[in-house]
Amino acid sequence: MAKAKTTYICNDCGDASPKWLGKCPGCGAWNTLIESVAESATPTKNRFASLAKTAEVAILGDIDAVDMARTPTGQEELDRVLGGGIVEGGVVLIGGDPGIGKSTLLLQALDSLQRSGQNTLYVTGEESGAQVALRSRRLGLGHSQVRVLAEIQLDRILATLEATQPDIAVIDSIQTVYSDQLTSAPGSVAQVRECAAHLTRAAKASGVCIVLVGHVTKEGALAGPRVLEHMVDTVLYFEGDTHSSFRLVRAIKNRFGAVNEIGVFAMTERGLKGVSNPSAIFLSQHAEPVPGSCVMVTLEGTRPMLVEIQALVDSGGPSPRRLSVGLDKDRLAMLLAVLHRHAGVACMDQDVFVNAVGGVRISEPAADLAVLLAITSSLRGKPLPRGFFAFGEVGLAGEVRPAPRGQERLKEAAKLGFSVALVPKANAPKKPIEGLTIHAVERIEQAMEVVRGLG
Repeated sequence: MAKAKTTYICNDCGDASPKWLGKCPGCGAWNTLIESVAESATPTKNRFASLAKTAEVAILGDIDAVDMARTPTGQEELDRVLGGGIVEGGVVLIGGDPGIGKSTLLLQALDSLQRSGQNTLYVTGEESGAQVALRSRRLGLGHSQVRVLAEIQLDRILATLEATQPDIAVIDSIQTVYSDQLTSAPGSVAQVRECAAHLTRAAKASGVCIVLVGHVTKEGALAGPRVLEHMVDTVLYFEGDTHSSFRLVRAIKNRFGAVNEIGVFAMTERGLKGVSNPSAIFLSQHAEPVPGSCVMVTLEGTRPMLVEIQALVDSGGPSPRRLSVGLDKDRLAMLLAVLHRHAGVACMDQDVFVNAVGGVRISEPAADLAVLLAITSSLRGKPLPRGFFAFGEVGLAGEVRPAPRGQERLKEAAKLGFSVALVPKANAPKKPIEGLTIHAVERIEQAMEVVRGLG
């Protein structure tokens, strides 16, 4: 018998190579080529027939279009990330580290949808039906009417979808599903791409909303080729430390809503519970104000959140360290140079450590002003006043630039009881906000003078 021909496929970009290479010639990634069986040169008859859809050319202005109807999942934080709920015929891809709560959240959402009259189906390829039933009982869903199918063969899953006609189906996970049309193993690039394409076409043709659970690599990216993210309508990422009880669900792509929305959940004995006021998680509870702490208002999608920035400045050796957790390390080095040049505060011989409390990651530059104030507070050993917060971008010339949607940030802080604000001049409101004293500045030197006057 002739030996099956093998090829090596990149797990990141899907590029094929006849031999193993340390570096992928397509995308340049290292150690991503996986051995798989080469497909036959003779195309399988009608293999892609189900993916083809006949359509006619139409004028864009003549097409009747209405907003997509949304069905709430019963999990408010999940609905926020999805843009209001699930959409008929939509395909959602959700990824995250093992054990972070993907299956738990989806099982809870399916049970809520089933109780509201929706027809649901949970397809598991990693567990048996008995294991899913045990998990549902631990979550307090003992009498759940959600239908479960333990299957990994694509054609049987598609036949079940056609026979049962569910409103929403969960595939847990896409890496376990395989098609008989391919000889490669489940989880390979070819299998993941082929199975996702067929499931996506089934969703569009029948109107069922399909949720695909995806594994992640050790770098935190979704396993398999990036084409998987392009095929689906919505991509959600589960974030958070498994040692913490809090989880964040972030939308990276959403054809039916806003991106960069986040949902905040707390892991309890009864599963994941939505957190309605996430600012309470990211603020430390100090009995008295402490040096090196400054509160800022960050924007996650449409939601303003208060986050505490902590800084510790300590005498360093000949090579002082600059370390940041939750903030960009290169931006920290730039801000220290601005602080020295324009405000006269030198940290050249000091170790500087900056942390965003609660494990949140802040990517927007509106955190610049709060970082500089926290560093200055730690260096001088003087705490900022109680009820103080700040936000604003700091430029290399020492100017303080406005942050987007400053009015919403100010109102959110005032609602939570904060009383003193240091903001860019362009973000100063025209009408005073009750209970809030606002100091507007244009340059970093002015900001330092205001803080000294408050102290």
